[in-house]
Amino acid sequence: MAEKEEKQELAKDRTDWAEDRTVMANERTYAGWIRTGLAAVGIGIGFNALFAKVDPEWLPKALASCFIGVGILIFVLARGKASSVLDRLSAHRADPLPRRQIDIIAVLLSLASLLLIGALWIM
Repeated sequence: MAEKEEKQELAKDRTDWAEDRTVMANERTYAGWIRTGLAAVGIGIGFNALFAKVDPEWLPKALASCFIGVGILIFVLARGKASSVLDRLSAHRADPLPRRQIDIIAVLLSLASLLLIGALWIM
């Protein structure tokens, strides 16, 4: 019986480690999506700067706003996905990024991007 219990304990340990790895992979995926969102925002800024003198004047601003809007969408979707994974998993030995920090990052980047859209149209 002791051997069977030991095997069960080892199996439980392996499962816990796998769950910890998945929690950490979720953080890396979240970071990747945040980078992608920031890239979309950067493309929007670059697009506006490159084509600022195009007529009609609103066209580069509108296209830049679309790219920045895609960045905001990515931030929101990344937050939702990362949070849903954290709901389903439990960290055992890993110390995952708290959901509150995931939310704060997504909200601040979204707000900053919205302000950027406003600044594009005011300038």
